[in-house]
Amino acid sequence: MTKQNIFDNETFFQGYRKLREREVNANNLFEIPTLFSLLPNLEGKRVLDLGCGSGERCIDYVRRGAAAVTGVDISEKMLSVARNENSDPAITYLKIPMEDIGSISGTFDVAISSLALHYVEDYQGVVKNVIRLLSEGGIFLFSQEHPLTTCYSGMGDRWTRDENGNKLYANIADYCVEGRKNSTWFVEGVQIYHRMFSTVINTLADNGFRILKIEEPYPEDELVKKYPEYVDLYHKPDFLFVKAVKEGGENPI
Repeated sequence: MTKQNIFDNETFFQGYRKLREREVNANNLFEIPTLFSLLPNLEGKRVLDLGCGSGERCIDYVRRGAAAVTGVDISEKMLSVARNENSDPAITYLKIPMEDIGSISGTFDVAISSLALHYVEDYQGVVKNVIRLLSEGGIFLFSQEHPLTTCYSGMGDRWTRDENGNKLYANIADYCVEGRKNSTWFVEGVQIYHRMFSTVINTLADNGFRILKIEEPYPEDELVKKYPEYVDLYHKPDFLFVKAVKEGGENPI
């Protein structure tokens, strides 16, 4: 299985950091608020952060009362930032791919992944490991690129536009053809893995999870008036969020 480490590419790393440093970006406006709205009570909980990147969310989880947070990532560049800028006695950072979390010992109450699973080829393997690592009633919460986004082939314009260049609708093709897609984002050859919505959900259900909540964030009218470029999200959401619970416990954590 391919284990991509695009974040250690210097050009990609610097481009990504500059994007995230902008106050107005999709992460700040949609991804992070939605993630926080779906978080369970973290007080005293053991949290596993898959694809933790620079560790900003790990610090957030500690501030929300988590007793211990384990952040795993494949990128040494991102983990270096995490250790330098987002360290805490309650946080342990591990340099391992998400596909290899089966090597981690112990159990967790909550597993969280923010915009990382679409880089992973073996999604089912990750799900199997997550449910093994979770305690009964444990929560798995993740965001990923929306399947309507990951099915883009990278060829031609993603949008059909009117004579003034305004986007009319997204061009969708080969939605039912799952697998690796090569895209250009800061650099060429970035690999993402397209899975249909049904595959994302059924893989969880088939491995012992019960779905609690699904979100596909889009902007309120007032936000679009302020940032008109985000009118795109009325046509096609960027992100998919799934919150699931490990069956077997009396109540979700």
